[in-house]
Amino acid sequence: MERATFGGGCFWCVEAAFEQLEGVESVTSGYAGGHTENPTYRAVCSGSTGHAEVVQLEYDPETVAYEDLLEVFFTIHDPTTKDREGPDIGSQYRSAIYAHDDNQLETARAFAEELEKEGLYEGIVTEIEPLDTFYEAEEYHQNYFEKNPNDAYCSMHAAPKVEKVREKFAAKATPEN
Repeated sequence: MERATFGGGCFWCVEAAFEQLEGVESVTSGYAGGHTENPTYRAVCSGSTGHAEVVQLEYDPETVAYEDLLEVFFTIHDPTTKDREGPDIGSQYRSAIYAHDDNQLETARAFAEELEKEGLYEGIVTEIEPLDTFYEAEEYHQNYFEKNPNDAYCSMHAAPKVEKVREKFAAKATPEN
């Protein structure tokens, strides 16, 4: 198993999207990229901790490649808006990739450069940095979409990302229950 950590707006939406992929064994919502130890959701939302809402994946690289995860990541959010995804505004919602090793760091940077070169995105603002520390979010944030599918926010923002993954990456998606 390997790990990957991504921030692309509200972690509920990012978590729900990545949970659709075959080979992704677990997705944990949390915080990374800040300067405060053991941050809370309330503190992160205040913008005072420097953290981004992120998800950390445990995945089987024999089933799903890191490049596949990057493709999904760049598909489910807008990597050209600084500190914003949809209705969520603030540095905690920034686009970020926190690499677990030099290979992930180099791969992510090359992937983003290639997307720009191909003209798929112009002005990618995604932070691509080594992961320092990942802090797991409070329990009520874990599997939020699964536990709250009728929540208005989830219906409006997470569900479309889930559908996008299921449609665009059907060959890599887990069978629907």
